[in-house]
Amino acid sequence: VPGLWGQWAVVKICPSEYSCSPSSNLREPLERWQKVGSFSITVRKTTNLLSSVHMWSPLPLFECCTSLELKRRMKAEKKAAEKEAKVKDMAEQKKESNDKETANVCGLDEETLDPNQYFKIRTQAIQELKGTTEDPYPHKYHVDLSLTEFIEKYNHLQPGDHLSDVVLNVTGRVHAKRASGAKLLFYDLRGEGVKLQVMANSRNYKSEEAFVAINNKLRRGDIIGVRGNPGKTKKGELSIIPIEMTLLSPCLHMLPHLHFGLKDKETRFRQRYLDLILNDYVRQKFVTRSKIITYLRSFLDQLGFLEIETPMMNLIPGGAVARPFVTYHNELDMNLYMRIAPELYHKMLVVGGIDRVYEIGRQFRNEGIDLTHNPEFTTCEFYMAYADYHDLMEITEKLLSGMVKHITGGYKVTYHPDGPEGQAYEIDFTPPFRRVSMTHDLEKIMGVKFPPTDSYDSDETRKFFDDLCTQKGVECPPPRTTARLLDKLVGDFLEVTCINPTYICDHPQIMSPLAKWHRSQKGLTERFELFVMKKEICNAYTELNDPIRQRELFEQQAKAKAEGDDEAMFVDETFCNALEYGLPPTAGWGMGIDRLTMFLTDSNNIKVNKTYCRATSLINHKRIGIL
Repeated sequence: VPGLWGQWAVVKICPSEYSCSPSSNLREPLERWQKVGSFSITVRKTTNLLSSVHMWSPLPLFECCTSLELKRRMKAEKKAAEKEAKVKDMAEQKKESNDKETANVCGLDEETLDPNQYFKIRTQAIQELKGTTEDPYPHKYHVDLSLTEFIEKYNHLQPGDHLSDVVLNVTGRVHAKRASGAKLLFYDLRGEGVKLQVMANSRNYKSEEAFVAINNKLRRGDIIGVRGNPGKTKKGELSIIPIEMTLLSPCLHMLPHLHFGLKDKETRFRQRYLDLILNDYVRQKFVTRSKIITYLRSFLDQLGFLEIETPMMNLIPGGAVARPFVTYHNELDMNLYMRIAPELYHKMLVVGGIDRVYEIGRQFRNEGIDLTHNPEFTTCEFYMAYADYHDLMEITEKLLSGMVKHITGGYKVTYHPDGPEGQAYEIDFTPPFRRVSMTHDLEKIMGVKFPPTDSYDSDETRKFFDDLCTQKGVECPPPRTTARLLDKLVGDFLEVTCINPTYICDHPQIMSPLAKWHRSQKGLTERFELFVMKKEICNAYTELNDPIRQRELFEQQAKAKAEGDDEAMFVDETFCNALEYGLPPTAGWGMGIDRLTMFLTDSNNIKVNKTYCRATSLINHKRIGIL
């Protein structure tokens, strides 16, 4: 080639143009080209080389160029490569986005979806199933074993066992879905406070198509039926290996993860069903509450008591010192009061000859809300003819100690009054319980001599306790009656000493208008309140059965109400008339079931032990800082 002899030149070799192997002089450079894509060589004055090149191809094989031209071409090639890479990246991103959208629809990446978006997609998918052979809301599904029974029956299996000859149906709610390849998926099925693994393998399923279809359909939160064989994985996890799975009721909302749980108290109380789905310990609290009520019924039934029901709405709110709720009856065109206590109805039944009666039911008191008080609460009350408050102390000790041992296995329970992170207290229900006198022990603790108990209804005594509360810094909102002042002093100085079960006995007559006078101490009554962890859980007394005295006490209560005490009682003439027919010597007893449940479930909020709470109550709780 003219002009190249004795000079350096840059050449570009395109091996696709050669029809035969290159000479030994060029073999190594060509092999290198195949490895790296392109290369540059120098051509010297070599006749053999050029003749060899001409022999290989009649086409021009060399392109000579200046350094500027080379730079220009290299820059253009670089631009073209960058453009090609950018297009490729965009295509990959689009494909990844499409794959993610598909995965979302199939439920494989549902956690990245917005809850509203998830609800919309899931609702649409379920709507499409309606009216088909795969109806998402079947009428019935036969269940052979509960999850608890399944675990008890087959937990003995060895790792790797698979009972292919045993086919049965179980049901539960899906809490987790894990894929281990396209043909093996695992589900966590929960119900009745237990968990069972579903090991879905396409080899064991009725068909490959049905396996893919059902697994694309199921989501966390769905209630499903599983028909399959008991077995254990190689790691020893008890499982059911499905032959067929059926969607029984879909969950349209994105279920919170068990790992994070449901901690917002307002959501927990408003959506108790969601609280129960995610928090097994809540279910256990309700189980304990049910055991308390069952034990109460069994205990009283064995003593010959008859369970009764009394009206929830009354013309007069009687039976306790409390502010009532008022409701309106349209048909009768009159106001009625929600029940604050069933006491008066019970005693009228004893007058009628039913010597032992009890009732477990709701009471409604239009009063404050805090961690241990709720306007709507459950009590057990019983009335026993021919007994007094000493008999009831013995019955109470036997009832509560036996109940605690039956439910917890022992007499001692641990309680955290300030929540799980606060100080722990041990409450010992071993009988007999400690007993203190309200007035005498309060005198000892305060180091003050009180007026005589038979003068507690005088103005001088009221002024004494008024001054004492002011001196000790004890708050008592109006009206500052002797009963209210004394109650505040007891709360601040005596009740706070009651950690283990303690009877505070012998209340003044002015604080107990329905209790019988003390047989040996004037001005006092035969009454006791049982306190645990500084909170009252029982109230009982020997019942006042003198109709004349009862009417006098009712009139004193009416006078206090006229002076502004909203909690004072009305005069109940119907009850007084019943007493005139004769009430035998009787003792009455009442216990708050909600508070007792708090202690036996280690709950510091009375709401936790209620299945449902009113919205207004939740708003107030939030306002005063309980939520």
